[in-house]
Amino acid sequence: MTDSAGGGTRTTRSAPGRRVLVAADKFKGSLTAVEVAGRVMAGLRRVVPDLEVEALPVADGGDGTVAAAVAAGFERREARVTGPLGDPVTAAFALREGTAVVEMAEASGLQRLPEGVLAPLTASTYGSGELLRAALDAGARSVVFGVGGSATTDGGAGMLSALGARLLTAGGDPVAPGGGGLAGLASADLSGLDPRLSSVEFVLASDVDNPLTGPKGAPAVYGPQKGASPEDVETLDAALAHFAKVLEDAVGARAAEYAVSPGAGAAGGVGFGVLLLGAGFRPGIEVMLDVLGFAPALERADLVITGEGSLDGQTLHGKAPAGVAAAARAADKDVVAVCGRLALPPEVLGRAGIRRAYALTDLEPDVAKCIAGAGPILERTAERIARDFLT
Repeated sequence: MTDSAGGGTRTTRSAPGRRVLVAADKFKGSLTAVEVAGRVMAGLRRVVPDLEVEALPVADGGDGTVAAAVAAGFERREARVTGPLGDPVTAAFALREGTAVVEMAEASGLQRLPEGVLAPLTASTYGSGELLRAALDAGARSVVFGVGGSATTDGGAGMLSALGARLLTAGGDPVAPGGGGLAGLASADLSGLDPRLSSVEFVLASDVDNPLTGPKGAPAVYGPQKGASPEDVETLDAALAHFAKVLEDAVGARAAEYAVSPGAGAAGGVGFGVLLLGAGFRPGIEVMLDVLGFAPALERADLVITGEGSLDGQTLHGKAPAGVAAAARAADKDVVAVCGRLALPPEVLGRAGIRRAYALTDLEPDVAKCIAGAGPILERTAERIARDFLT
């Protein structure tokens, strides 16, 4: 056995029967969820070589959701679709035994915009509709549609159009792409929607429960992140309210009900469009834990390690670590968290079911260096967890 004092690493055997489950989300801008799991496992095993450890990368419906599904055994599929500005992009979805996991950011996310370019008024979700259609073509009978990280604020209008809806101006032309174009919408006809949608179990998975419009709506809360000026926010809010009114005229009162429903404002209002397709709304992390097989993995574990790039107030509102911790606490399992930055006090972590959190900034206070060297620092952090909880 080697002492850890002076920077060395102590190696030992784990407590008999001790099993660890690593169920962490990505460190955005630094490491994918798969990479986080790999680094944590490497650090743990540097201290406890014989440790029984299982990796189950998780996601809450936003970017990284397809990668988490693939890591859990889903098959990765790709389709050529329309990006948010109209250029073709190759987007992925995941498929297993008739269940598809579709991530709207793959087709319509900020990651699909050219560097430095934002298009709050014109970015479209048309490619997300094409991606859903590709999942149906692949035989999906159940679709988990994870939304988040979108470049768009079009209420799902582009997505609906790609699936067969007719959204027309007074002159009978298709409305211009993006939320700004909806101001010119005169009529909507959803009778041409892909008939397969009616026989598919559809789940809207999101960590956002905002309505479509208003002070807590998609444009006001999330529009500025997508480059919307205060004037753009007003324009988009009015355009989405008009969109909802035209759809109410077309399909009845349910459109108005969906517009104020939790999740309608997710991903620039694409949640509203998905609810119109008959989807049920569930918190993204709950859905993904079910899809990924978290319950049986949790049953096998004694200690759960979760985490994400920043543990802060947002974490407690439907983010992956909060969902993992809640499920683990219900099963009476210990939970610790890893993160790049920690902005929650111990008492708040405790109420969330997290015994202790380990931040990379504890080892490297320089944030820029921490982001650039996240992998090795995370391994060292995992060594600390192993010494504190497993030896």
